[in-house]
Amino acid sequence: MIQKRSTTRLALLFGFALVAAACGADADDTAPASDTEAPADAEPANTEPIKIGALTSLTGVFTSWGIPSSKGMQLAVDEINAAGGVDGRMLELVVVDDQSNPEEAVIAFERLIEEGVVAVGGTISSGVGLATALVAEEQQIPLFLSKAGSAAILTTDSRYTFRTCLPAAPMIAEPWAQYATEQGFTRIGVIIADYEWGQSFGSAVESEFGSLDGVEYQIEVAPVPEQDFTTYLRSLEAFEPDLILGTGHPPGVAAITVQSADLGFDVGVSGPSSSLSAVMSAVGDSAIGRYLDYSCADYFSDSYQDLAKRYIASSGETFMEDDAVAGFGVVTMVADAVKNVGDDPAAIAAYLHTQTYDLPGYAFQMGWTEWGELATSQPLLIQVGAGPAPEGLNTGGDWYPELLLLPDVLEPYVP
Repeated sequence: MIQKRSTTRLALLFGFALVAAACGADADDTAPASDTEAPADAEPANTEPIKIGALTSLTGVFTSWGIPSSKGMQLAVDEINAAGGVDGRMLELVVVDDQSNPEEAVIAFERLIEEGVVAVGGTISSGVGLATALVAEEQQIPLFLSKAGSAAILTTDSRYTFRTCLPAAPMIAEPWAQYATEQGFTRIGVIIADYEWGQSFGSAVESEFGSLDGVEYQIEVAPVPEQDFTTYLRSLEAFEPDLILGTGHPPGVAAITVQSADLGFDVGVSGPSSSLSAVMSAVGDSAIGRYLDYSCADYFSDSYQDLAKRYIASSGETFMEDDAVAGFGVVTMVADAVKNVGDDPAAIAAYLHTQTYDLPGYAFQMGWTEWGELATSQPLLIQVGAGPAPEGLNTGGDWYPELLLLPDVLEPYVP
């Protein structure tokens, strides 16, 4: 469990440099020049940039998650640097493409370590998370997972790997079970991908829904690259599900939504915390009122809406995804850690384990168990509504998320 907690006022971070600059100006105006010279052997101020790695999917099947993540990180870097950096040192974001591939990700992570990064964020794929978490723990470099939810990534000995947006798969089936119970659903159709995340989510469905009286479920397993789900949906027809959980098949959920409608399924289809703009681009009106998802972003809060307007203006994106919110938060937290304990990665990780953060745009307070699981995760369940979106928050269309359920705070998964 977390041994120490203190809420960090994030606004202070951005104000440090401005306050220092103002105080410096006052001193120059009112105080006489000092006759005392600095000692000849005084150590010069460190002006080297603080490097933070963005190891994320810029190509491959998880691109629509990875690009917003890196752009959210860049926004935080730009805003902190505009306010004077961290103790006068500028942040530098080093972006590398993991290609949605574990082997390539390990190579890229090792390259980032050679570059001298103090932390790495933006990991999307569970396969990538499994591979890079081993490197993070061995090399003692903080690694922040955005959407890598496999239960196998963290162990009770993990100290340098942190979840930020998506909790472990065994936790994320619980909100859907709460929603199904509220709606009185009794038959749950499930399509999962045959890889770490899909298998973890499938196991979570068996555990969570299997414990509910009067609820049945049917699980179909498809390859990760699959885009034609006709066979799997046909297998669900006779079952007549009240809800289709596509959460376990991230690359295929848009196709599942469209093809289920074409086959006459008039039920909601849940996603895997997808890029909503990517879903809407692929699905269109078929998603309105049918596409359901969960999010670490609170699209209805003032802090999200203020942050999203800045993000859209700076990034060229039309909507701020929750991965972008998570990326912004990662840089903000790392900068706070450097401000307080310096740029040693091991010290940064140890410091973060003692903190909780009220991050802009987040649906819940950020904090961790001692092994890096989210301590108070409470993702929102939403559906895509017809809109119109609040002004300035979706420049690519009228649609906007609508709240389905604020679930109970999720019990942290113990590996």
